[in-house]
Amino acid sequence: MADVVSLELVFDGASDEAVRREWDALVAAGLPSQARHTGQSNRPHVTLLVRPQLGSPDLRALAEDLPLALTLGAPLLFGVGRSRVIARSVIPSPELLAFHARLHELAGSGDDAAHTLPRAWTAHITLARRVPLDRVGDALAVLAEAGASELAVTATGLRRWDAATRTVSNPLSRGTLEGC
Repeated sequence: MADVVSLELVFDGASDEAVRREWDALVAAGLPSQARHTGQSNRPHVTLLVRPQLGSPDLRALAEDLPLALTLGAPLLFGVGRSRVIARSVIPSPELLAFHARLHELAGSGDDAAHTLPRAWTAHITLARRVPLDRVGDALAVLAEAGASELAVTATGLRRWDAATRTVSNPLSRGTLEGC
């Protein structure tokens, strides 16, 4: 899925900064990190839905479920081949799973990326992409030193990312957000 639309949870300032500190620790160690992605829309988030097209479903009812308390858990590794994605797991609380399922219900059916479907989804926050296999251990050590234990965070918003137009909007208010 090259040009896709995604729906993502975003965080309050303190939670955002906590994740960015982990990004920065990786950069300081000379490792790949999401901090190196300098696009205006780059920020810590949890992807809930990805599909090639998404109309304009009315998702405003989800606002009543925010803020949403989450717990970040241990690092995860994704991928195959010569590199990996390193992410922070998000412990799947009943509230998070209900929010995710409700979002998919409100969005309606579509050609969703299989890994974002309810009961197949692994909630996470990406910390680094394309980490060479021989540097994965280094990255995990940096994160452990940076305090990568369980961390309480708060999701306060939902954003829509449209890769084709490179725009971010707020589907809870149906407006465009600056710098989300």
